[in-house]
Amino acid sequence: MTASAPRRGGAAGGLALLVALGAGIVLVGAWHLTQGTSGIGLPDLLAHGLGQSTGGVPVGDVLTASRLPRLLAGVAVGAALGCAGALLQSVSRNALASPDTLAVTAGSYFALTAVAAAGLAVPLWASGAVAFAGGLLAAAVVLALAGGAGSGTTRLILAGSAVAMALQSGTSLLLILFEAETTGLYAWGSGSLAQLNLTASLRALPVIGLVLVACLTLSRRLDVLGMGDDAAASLGVPVRRTRVLAVLAAVLLSSIAVTVAGPIAFVGLGAPVLARLLGALVPALHRHVLLVPASGLLGALVVLLADALVRQLLGAEEAASVPTGVPTAVLGAVVIVLLARRLPDAGPAAQPPQARTALRTRRRTVLVTAAAVLALIGTAALGLLAGSLWLRTGDVALWLQGGAPDIVARALGERLPRITAAVLAGAALALSGGIVQSTVRNPLAEPGLLGITAGASLGAVLAATLLGPSRPVMMVLAVLAGLVTAALVGALAWRGGLAPERFVLVGIGVGYGASALTTFLMLQGDAWSTPDMLTWLSGTTYGRRLADAVPVGCVLLLAIPLLLGMRRELDLLAIDEDAPRILGVRLERSRVLVLAVAAVLAAVSVIAVGAVGFVGLVAPHLARALVGSRHARSLPVAMLLGGVLVGLADALGRSLLAPAQIPAGLMVALLGAPYFVWLLWRSRP
Repeated sequence: MTASAPRRGGAAGGLALLVALGAGIVLVGAWHLTQGTSGIGLPDLLAHGLGQSTGGVPVGDVLTASRLPRLLAGVAVGAALGCAGALLQSVSRNALASPDTLAVTAGSYFALTAVAAAGLAVPLWASGAVAFAGGLLAAAVVLALAGGAGSGTTRLILAGSAVAMALQSGTSLLLILFEAETTGLYAWGSGSLAQLNLTASLRALPVIGLVLVACLTLSRRLDVLGMGDDAAASLGVPVRRTRVLAVLAAVLLSSIAVTVAGPIAFVGLGAPVLARLLGALVPALHRHVLLVPASGLLGALVVLLADALVRQLLGAEEAASVPTGVPTAVLGAVVIVLLARRLPDAGPAAQPPQARTALRTRRRTVLVTAAAVLALIGTAALGLLAGSLWLRTGDVALWLQGGAPDIVARALGERLPRITAAVLAGAALALSGGIVQSTVRNPLAEPGLLGITAGASLGAVLAATLLGPSRPVMMVLAVLAGLVTAALVGALAWRGGLAPERFVLVGIGVGYGASALTTFLMLQGDAWSTPDMLTWLSGTTYGRRLADAVPVGCVLLLAIPLLLGMRRELDLLAIDEDAPRILGVRLERSRVLVLAVAAVLAAVSVIAVGAVGFVGLVAPHLARALVGSRHARSLPVAMLLGGVLVGLADALGRSLLAPAQIPAGLMVALLGAPYFVWLLWRSRP
């Protein structure tokens, strides 16, 4: 027997697997064709295929107008995303890299939304070019912030998640401000296979095929690149050129998928992971000449299965309002959690350089605290005066005396609850972020990235859609959901202890899953209330009453003395795993208690102002830079800065485009995202 015989046998096994996957797509596709709202089933399709009479039922019209376009869109999108994910994972040598975690789909979606908001009608090829440009720019930013290909898993996912959050905030802002021009883009933005005709899919499939052929010409280079940059260069592989070509191909495939069906989430993550797992049974799949096509076929199979299962479970009528990207996002969340549990924790070395800050003098702390208090007072005053009707301090004095005109009284009666809710919620989010960062020992973590805010939002939306918009019920379910989410993240991340890096990755995965379920509930509810729910989830104080701010104030009154009393434990938790145990601190009990308090703080802030990101990241980091890392000093300053940030965002959002209003959460994202980008840039390895 020759030496090449085993290789030929392995290749035969790989080809057999590709054929089996193709057969699976055919079978699932046949099932997919039997589903629809027209009532045409398998007997009608068989009769039409055999040329027999179907009793006047327009089977051919239904097939060409609805079912075949949906089927081909699923195949095209799934294949494109699967191949793109395989390429990105190979060039980054990171199992969690994908078009979603590298913000490629978020960049493409933002670019297309911006074109729609501008009122520009562009042909299909131009839409693809716009999506490609947006996705490529987003991927370039993420890779630059993460320190290039081959960076650590947590750093890559943090950079991708942060850039994706910023782009999603920009997209939400466009959807709210240009509601008429972007009608229908919210549902499409979760990934929808609904197509007007066959045109988009028939144009996309040949392009996908050509890109795939081009990728296969890189397969040998990618095989060698897996050995490491130095080894690949020594064997004559142009490392930089190979990586650039692979990323360009992945972004092009992702942009085609977004153009055809919107950003269908995490197919580009799940399909390559499944292909690599199958590689344990069929070793030939470790070669990219088989891995990339297998990932594409698995991607198509995943998309078709997800779409068919949703329609089977909910019925064709109900499933029409559920984007295919919702179930695939849940699948992606599961994959992230499973991979995170298997990844080794990098330990303290994974912390960015500025995680450690020098001690500051007591005088400096007093001066910074006094300046923060004055800034908060100024922000509160601006919140009362700013809006579509600008007021003067004399108007406020007259109002307090009960002698203000009706128009002034109405304006201040509306603004006082709003600025109160904004300031208290900002303080709660900053306090939550400060203790979360200490507990997981990562200064780039915050309640939003750990899934706590997404879980609380899911609880609030669940209460609003199923039980009605009752504030007490929403608050109770939001708090319970936040606690359950924190407990779930802790349980899934537990493996002989709560390793900080694994905790962050599991939290990101659970957050993605909770966000997908939130989208599902919103789309299943009243269609007329979806824009209002989207605005609320974007973080807004519109329509708030003083009663809405009371729960946040009560939780703060309980949490502040508790956490300041635990300042020694918090200081030790931020050092490492050993110091607390040596000094008698019950590490896991303290960590669980701190995370529970953080979950409650984040949950009540969701009820007060909706889902607001970046506050729990920016405010604690600024506080540590100003007064040092001791929690007795940094936490009070962080709360003051958090109140200033959200209060300022609320005031600016009400006045910049008056009478139109920008939700405070979007303004915070626009203010906080650049700071987060700067943090990541400074901490590059």
